[in-house]
Amino acid sequence: MAQRFMLGIEEEFQLVDVRTSKLASRAQSILDKGAPVFEEQIKPEMLQSVLEFVSPILPDIGAARMELYTSRALLARILQKEHLALVSAGTHPSSSWHEQKPTPHERYAELEEEYQDVARSILIFGLHVHVSVDSKERSIKIMNQVRTWLPHILALSSNSPFWNGRMTGIKSYRSVVWKRFPRSGMPDVFRDREHFDRFVNDLVEMECIDNGKKIWWDIRPHPFFDTIEFRISDMPATIEDTLALSALCQALVAKLTQMDESGKGVPILARDYIDENKWRAMRYGLDAEVADFRARRRLSMRDSIRELLAFVDDVVDELGSRREMDYIRTLLDDPRGTGADRQIEVFQQTNDLDKVCQFLIEQTMQGVQLDDAMLYDKFIRFKPYEALI
Repeated sequence: MAQRFMLGIEEEFQLVDVRTSKLASRAQSILDKGAPVFEEQIKPEMLQSVLEFVSPILPDIGAARMELYTSRALLARILQKEHLALVSAGTHPSSSWHEQKPTPHERYAELEEEYQDVARSILIFGLHVHVSVDSKERSIKIMNQVRTWLPHILALSSNSPFWNGRMTGIKSYRSVVWKRFPRSGMPDVFRDREHFDRFVNDLVEMECIDNGKKIWWDIRPHPFFDTIEFRISDMPATIEDTLALSALCQALVAKLTQMDESGKGVPILARDYIDENKWRAMRYGLDAEVADFRARRRLSMRDSIRELLAFVDDVVDELGSRREMDYIRTLLDDPRGTGADRQIEVFQQTNDLDKVCQFLIEQTMQGVQLDDAMLYDKFIRFKPYEALI
């Protein structure tokens, strides 16, 4: 089953100067040094203080674990020589978008021209998870149904309580910033693939967009790959958080596919109902309350996620992700909460945003070992690797 629902993971990292704890607009230097090793796996983003890592196609969560730990270790080695560090979080605690340099690229220049300060201020960092789907028609069915649990995924990933040096009171302020973009947020319900394709084609033919990649919903059927792409998450605090979220996305797609093949499904909620729960996830993270509109009840986000884990439980062992589901259960019982809660705790103890940033660097590298043998085994085909040791 795992190889039927293969994964792709895209991580948007902050580049931080370890001497100042501030964002550093130096992505091009890292891209140049990392290209011989990573090739197309590292990419620029609109601002030069962002570095995107794109995994290869991953057959299962075990392969994802090896890929993320090894690649992050090698990226960290490259950054060390530049006095830089990776940070995995949805926003930086103190750096402002005004201070960041744009990436000189035609596509980004076009976006800036169209969206002006909406584009210039897009100093946010997200996790995107692709799960393969074997039918374009089924991808629409699954998207319609899985939207119900997107607030739960956001709550688990919430890791952006600060913006421009302020504690915002919002656990996922990245979601607030991203909301300004057109064609973002929660998608509506589509009757079938033809309905979705007609919508995209209408936008293209009327010259609103040039292709489907400019539809930036919280979840979408990818315009070029046979995947469903989950786009709602903040960059989580640790690799284990990222793996758990990726495994949960995979399990949801597998479960709903299994039900569809049996002629079953789950109720589909209107977008506005889901947005009510999304707001609560943005504001409170795991401390939110969820409105279960179908059962006419309210329950805690933690209890609602426990019900979600029970819902997907019968596919987890076949997918090989029992470890990741147990990790989520442990996280739900952890009084320290998610990355956002941990950042807030550090700030309340120190009243120092630089200390928060240093904490984020530590969290980002948690469990990552800069082991030469492991890295060499993975990247032995790249002769320039030896220059990184």
